[in-house]
Amino acid sequence: MTSSNVYVDLRGRKILFANLDAEELQLVKTLQEYAKDHPDWLSAEYRNYWPAKVAEFYEARGLSRPETVRTDVYRIAQDIGSRMHVASGHARLSDYRDELETLIQSKFRTRREFCQATGLSEDMLSHVLAKRKHLAVDTLAEALGKIGYALHIVPMPDVVQ
Repeated sequence: MTSSNVYVDLRGRKILFANLDAEELQLVKTLQEYAKDHPDWLSAEYRNYWPAKVAEFYEARGLSRPETVRTDVYRIAQDIGSRMHVASGHARLSDYRDELETLIQSKFRTRREFCQATGLSEDMLSHVLAKRKHLAVDTLAEALGKIGYALHIVPMPDVVQ
């Protein structure tokens, strides 16, 4: 999703075009046009195109691969591909349960440890993460607050570029 001065990725993170120089902005435009002209995710045209194009661009500027993958242009290119993947029906947008699972895996040794810290039952957590049930907003907010996290509301992403 783009406006004249910001790109908002599928997770609601903003990338300011003001942080990109003219050549980077042109590269983003080129990537967006290529994706528009090659919309079939299964054909792999865009998936094969963008990594090489971005790598070539930043190698010419002396950036290493690890430095390249941290650039805003790389994040935008990757997000364009993700949008195409979702639009094709072969992927889905993540939801709070995916983020919850990532939080548990990155900050806790086990689900049980997470449940003890938040006060959620292991049974309920299992159902939620299996996408069979949902947590009430107030329950989730209270549980996350116990471990120093909060809910936030972000705009729904436009899937198709």
